[in-house]
Amino acid sequence: MVKKEEDKSGAFNKAMKSLNSLEVSFAKFRVGMSSKSRLKVYKKLASLLRNRFSLMNSLDILYDSVTDNGKHPNEPMAIAIASWGKSLQNGYAFSDALKGWAPSRERLMLSVGDMSDLESALLNLIRVAEGTSKMLKPIIGAIAYPSFLLLMSVLVIYAIGAYMVPPMEEAAPNARWSGTAKNLVDISHWIQKNWLLAFSFFPAVFLVIYATIGIWTGPTRKVIDDCPPWSLYKMFMGITWLLSLSALIKGGVPISVAMTSLRKDSNRYLRERIDRAMDYIKNGDNLGQALSKSKLNFPDKEIVADLRIYAELDNFEDALDKLANDWLDESAEAVEAKASILNMVAMFAISGIIAWAVFGVFEMQDQITSAMG
Repeated sequence: MVKKEEDKSGAFNKAMKSLNSLEVSFAKFRVGMSSKSRLKVYKKLASLLRNRFSLMNSLDILYDSVTDNGKHPNEPMAIAIASWGKSLQNGYAFSDALKGWAPSRERLMLSVGDMSDLESALLNLIRVAEGTSKMLKPIIGAIAYPSFLLLMSVLVIYAIGAYMVPPMEEAAPNARWSGTAKNLVDISHWIQKNWLLAFSFFPAVFLVIYATIGIWTGPTRKVIDDCPPWSLYKMFMGITWLLSLSALIKGGVPISVAMTSLRKDSNRYLRERIDRAMDYIKNGDNLGQALSKSKLNFPDKEIVADLRIYAELDNFEDALDKLANDWLDESAEAVEAKASILNMVAMFAISGIIAWAVFGVFEMQDQITSAMG
């Protein structure tokens, strides 16, 4: 068996030597960007480890599968697996072998299993990744459709202002517009002069929100966190953080170490919340007490209240795991409910704009008739 694994490692070394640095860099980019591909490999790897295959044998089986028995050695995932096998042969831990191929948070969660139980660490990572994906889809849906309707409302106003109002103005050049008709004419003149501003306004707002949502901190952020889309972001970050924390603690990592480790891969928004809680944990408070005293209501006010209770229990890691998964299911439903409300508001808004424009056009017709009479 030892010789067999050495032969496999030699094959990995040979595969890597046949590649140039550009091919490896491109493969790292592709694999690093494709969480789905990595997740598939993690699932297969966990399955092989569960069936008592060694890590090196498991990688060899996966390599043969991805390359179709060596026919396609230049596939990005094949290059990744060969690189992992070569690193293992050189004495690196599996989590270290993934450096450059996977995000640091994934490597952090797998490092828990390097010395004890890699299969469990992989399963925990898969659970966190699937949970994150489960939350991300309804959040994107909650934002995308209302945003589309807002842009459509601008398009409707532009179309009416640019193509419907001008001919009606030409039909009655001496008309003195009033009421809704006057408002429609004024907007028509404005949007013809400032169409670029009108169409770029909402995309610019979305771009600013996207650029700042992960770095905006401080007292004002705490207030705005209760309003969408920031509230949706807070929910997403809270669930991702709680699932990751639960996986690390379940793997035997102390809370303070797990919090510090997760901080390294966090943006400014999450770092502020971890740092505030860590100040109290260092003074002897449990996780629930620390999050409560930080007064940021992160990850959620009700979750913080539950953590204050569960942190005193002997089986805290199991309670935390159940709490994180229950909250994931509840939050997915909550996001879908919020998405329905946002969609309804956006539908009413665009319907109202269209109704206002149609009413304005009718008023213009009436005033044209009066002017011509």
